[in-house]
Amino acid sequence: MLKDELTEALNDQMNYEFYSAHVYLAIAGYCAAESLDGFSNFFTVQAEEEKFHAMKIFKFINDRGKKVSFAGMDTPVNEYKSILDAFEHAYLHEQEVTRRIYHLSDLALNDREHATMQFLKWFIDEQVEEEAMFDSIINKLKRIDKDSNAFFMLDAEFAQRTFTPPAGE
Repeated sequence: MLKDELTEALNDQMNYEFYSAHVYLAIAGYCAAESLDGFSNFFTVQAEEEKFHAMKIFKFINDRGKKVSFAGMDTPVNEYKSILDAFEHAYLHEQEVTRRIYHLSDLALNDREHATMQFLKWFIDEQVEEEAMFDSIINKLKRIDKDSNAFFMLDAEFAQRTFTPPAGE
């Protein structure tokens, strides 16, 4: 049975995942205003992934017989100096998500809450992928000029990105 502290922390993370969707939608809005439709799509898809993550936690809390609790959100950053700045902001955000997931894992481990530990393993694996993806994109952006063909090719590539929930989810 989930202890109250762990339930509260799971609810907090669920809310943070919804906030993450807002962060990425704000970046998508910035990109759209800069006529970078592919980059805007990238972050719109990223927002869908974050909502999916939040709903995984929502379902887990309910499945464990606990109550889901929603909270308000901070206003995300809406302006950036550049697309690189936006991606660096997103990368820092993902690092915070990782830190929070690790904290949840520590709480579950301390409570010997094995079902929660197993549930959180998916999120830990996901965070490794997320951080690696943002790090890779940032490195690419640092190597290319905003007005280069490579930049527009990356924008076109991101226009093709879609979100498909993992099988069985």
